[in-house]
This record gives sequence, C-alpha cells and structure tokens, in this order.
Amino acid sequence: MITKKYLKSKPVVKVTFDVEADAKKVFLAGEFNNWDVAATPMKKSKQGTFRTTLDLEPGKDYQFRYVTEDNNWMNDSEADKFVANNLTFEDNSVVTL
Repeated sequence: MITKKYLKSKPVVKVTFDVEADAKKVFLAGEFNNWDVAATPMKKSKQGTFRTTLDLEPGKDYQFRYVTEDNNWMNDSEADKFVANNLTFEDNSVVTL
C-alpha cells in the first residue's frame, strides 16, 4: 500500500510504502535511490508489514520495487501504474505524485 501526504509548507510529498512480505528484511529500491538495493531498508511494523517513508518531489513518476534479503524483487499491487523494465523484462511499480 502507498499513502501520500502533500505538504503545504514545502514542495515535498511524504510517501509511505507499506508491503507484506514473508521475509526477515525488505528494502525499497527505485529511481529515487538509483536502484541501490541497500540504500532504503524498511522497518517491520507491529502489524507485520514492512514500512518506510520518503520525501519525494511532486509532479513526477517514480519507478520502484521491493527487494527481500534473498534478492526476491516484488511489485506493489496497489501501485499507481506499472511500466515495462528493459533490463529484466518484468514490470516496475510506479508511484505518481
């Protein structure tokens, strides 16, 4: 699940990424961190989902995927849209701000 909070005080959108995964660790990789698998670790919530919040620039689309510790790449079923990825020929999730 993705939630977006548009700030009135500055041109930033607080985007919370929340995903269920049968994993010990989950990371968020995407255009916002140059697809660096280790750059954005997600924290496990009390509900058992993994969550992280990023400040992103509004007016853009950002491709992303979730990655588990065993290198399993997953999409967000509730993403705003999906686009083809020419590297692995799978779709990437997209959040539109």
